[in-house]
Amino acid sequence: MKILTFLREFTIIFVLTFFVCAIVSYFYSLIVHGNGSIDWEVPIRFAIIFGIIFPSIKAIENRRKD
Repeated sequence: MKILTFLREFTIIFVLTFFVCAIVSYFYSLIVHGNGSIDWEVPIRFAIIFGIIFPSIKAIENRRKD
């Protein structure tokens, strides 16, 4: 897998995961604790993990097809 393809997919997945986790964290805090605050640690952690894992899995699958 070329590095530019990997970086592009990493960025897309990172941004999507970050925003979804941030929104879920905000709503969870709002509903359960009564204050709307975002726990920034969780969205960043998930975004990094998913940003690395998903493009890597896609690269492995593409390599097996060829």
